[in-house]
Amino acid sequence: MAAIGLLGSVLPAQAQQKSEVAVSRQPGILYMPTHIIEKQKLIEKHAARLGLPNVAAKWVTLSGGGAQTDALLAGGVDILCTGTGNLLLLWDRTKGGVKGIVATSAQPMSLISRDANIKSIKDFGPGDRIAVPTVKVSTQAIVLQIAAAKLYGDDQWSKFDSNTVQLGHPDAVAAMSNPTHEIHSHFTIPPYTFVEMKNVPGAHVVLTSTEVMGGPLSQAQFFTTTKFADANPTIIEAVRAASKEAHDLIRSDTRTAVDIYKEVTGDKTGAEDLLAWLKEPGMMEWNLQPQGTMKFADHLYKVGTLKTRPKAWTDYYLPSSADLDGN
Repeated sequence: MAAIGLLGSVLPAQAQQKSEVAVSRQPGILYMPTHIIEKQKLIEKHAARLGLPNVAAKWVTLSGGGAQTDALLAGGVDILCTGTGNLLLLWDRTKGGVKGIVATSAQPMSLISRDANIKSIKDFGPGDRIAVPTVKVSTQAIVLQIAAAKLYGDDQWSKFDSNTVQLGHPDAVAAMSNPTHEIHSHFTIPPYTFVEMKNVPGAHVVLTSTEVMGGPLSQAQFFTTTKFADANPTIIEAVRAASKEAHDLIRSDTRTAVDIYKEVTGDKTGAEDLLAWLKEPGMMEWNLQPQGTMKFADHLYKVGTLKTRPKAWTDYYLPSSADLDGN
């Protein structure tokens, strides 16, 4: 009888969980785990395994984190996969009402320029434009702030904010490929880093996120509102299990992972190029645990962007991820 009573208390809660889950991401190979999850219906698979059948994940690709966070707050999507800066800002502004589920990737970002006169960030003048996904709050924009503070002093952290221009990565690649366009520099992510280095005349690396942060920095993670997480614990668990399975596939069968990425995204880059790029340093950082995020949070609090200083990364991640060895 006790077992029947327990079952009765569980089933209504599960029945209330959403059957269609809207998930957003940005373009780029660092979102490869999401392409695998979509193609192989891994959220659906793990939700069913956990006792919640008939779940359907609806995937939406948006060009920048700003559009994603707007969609989350407006209720247009349930879960985001995007950068550390967006997670921290929403966690702070909602007073803990938005939290991470798991990280997905920590590939290096690169500031690329086709201007021969720009060899380091010291060479950027007032009129030089740098494309970033979202000005001031994207991961790229904030890494640039941290680099400015290191080079010029803490009070100069915003020195390059006025240089940044909001442009999604595919559009930024098009701008970089146009010799008459005002955009000469792009703080980019894979595979666009390699596309520009291969195809844009004069393209060279000015700075990397690894240099600025002293190690890997999570570029993408799943996060959601605590309201959604509390109402849908099985889906949260399914997202974590799906992410782990996607990571395992990328490591064990990279070619299949690349083929899935190409199919889902329509990326015309050759498979051999993509496989070669994934062998470059830092390109296999597919991990559930957040990496480098507290350094990010410390900077944002120091400059006043965050009103609350987290004591640990677990403050802005759900309790279900507390067993991970994050930082």
